[in-house]
Amino acid sequence: MKPSVIRIVLIDDHEMVRQGLRSFLERNRDLAVVGEAGTAAEAIPLVERLHPHVALLDLQLPDATGVEVCRRLRTLAPQTRILILTAYAEDSTVITALQSGAHGYILKDMRLEELLRALRTVAEGRGYLDPRVTQKTLQWVRAGSSSSSYGRGLAKLSRQERLIMPLLAEGKTNKEIAAHLCLSDKTVKNYIANIFFKIQVKRRTEAVAWFIKESQSPSARATHSTINSRDT
Repeated sequence: MKPSVIRIVLIDDHEMVRQGLRSFLERNRDLAVVGEAGTAAEAIPLVERLHPHVALLDLQLPDATGVEVCRRLRTLAPQTRILILTAYAEDSTVITALQSGAHGYILKDMRLEELLRALRTVAEGRGYLDPRVTQKTLQWVRAGSSSSSYGRGLAKLSRQERLIMPLLAEGKTNKEIAAHLCLSDKTVKNYIANIFFKIQVKRRTEAVAWFIKESQSPSARATHSTINSRDT
């Protein structure tokens, strides 16, 4: 459930960026910036003390990487959701951030309305991934080819589960996935539970990180797997 007022800590080494974000975010009644930090050394104890709902975190800090901060906060402040705000869109960077505990990943040149959507989505307990960071992956997964083979990891999943994975990567809710695939919410929930069991993850962001990694694997690239295969 989304809190009535989302408490946010801004973590970015550029003061002007933090000031701009604060000014924009606090125009919204359901958002409150409760703290700012420009270094990892400042950020970690600040988040521990303030218990914000969301930490909006840049990947590049002067004394540590955002990935290192994610790992520390996941241990020291597990109640805080972490939303990465960065200029880096490489799949390997996205995967590492998500595997390190980030609940969302967005790019700095996104529209301000999308930033609000990402913050609110992450605060509600869901994952959010900027669609652009996996655009190439989603394009070829959806496009398909004449091959009916799959990368070794994706072959674990049924055809319906492979249809669901790109929608998870887009940050869609169970209800939105159900509507897209003409399924019931309960059926989608069961499919997602099966996916988590098969790939041994516990969170949506971990499933997305797995999906990106498997989609970019050499075996998957070689076969250009298609979700329209007859495999079940």
